[in-house]
Amino acid sequence: MKKTISCMNIDENILHSFGGENVIYSAKDFIFREGEHSQYYFQIISGKVKLNTFNENGKEFVQNILGKNQSFGDPLLFIEKLYPINAVSLQTTEVIRMSKSNFMEMLKKHPELSLEMNMCLSQRLYYNTLMVRNMASSDAVQRLKGLLDYLKSYHDQDCHHCFPIELTRQQIADLTGLRVETVIRTVKKMAGNEVIKLDGRRILY
Repeated sequence: MKKTISCMNIDENILHSFGGENVIYSAKDFIFREGEHSQYYFQIISGKVKLNTFNENGKEFVQNILGKNQSFGDPLLFIEKLYPINAVSLQTTEVIRMSKSNFMEMLKKHPELSLEMNMCLSQRLYYNTLMVRNMASSDAVQRLKGLLDYLKSYHDQDCHHCFPIELTRQQIADLTGLRVETVIRTVKKMAGNEVIKLDGRRILY
């Protein structure tokens, strides 16, 4: 069975050998803020990280929620741009943090990681495009399915009703722009149509 690309999970020993350091953040700590210069590659050891932005009225828009073995911050290391989002720890979170210069040196010494990263970034762009298309739909099922496909694309599980969605109904609502009540109704509808499976309150996709 074909697997998706797990974006990105570099061996911890390699990260440490190139100066990667373990850093622990408390719940609600900002790992970086919108408008700051990109300086590090981050890989999550444990915990969860939320990527978000706020509009001019202060309304939060959650772009993604990442967990163990997932990485973030890497795309902007290749271009001289400021962070367009915030990264906030949702709970006590441990990451390996590596400076940009060390990260680039690691890729030079391990070219196979560059190839894997190119594949990873291409996959992110592909699923981002699909999610944007689905989010434009007025159909709540289409919006939720687009989100679930996007989240599953970050992992290497490609099976039916086996991938756990570790999000609350409120977090799903934030990610899709739907009301919590609409998410609850839509989840029940999708479970009835066997698009998803419910294990208690947890969604399996």
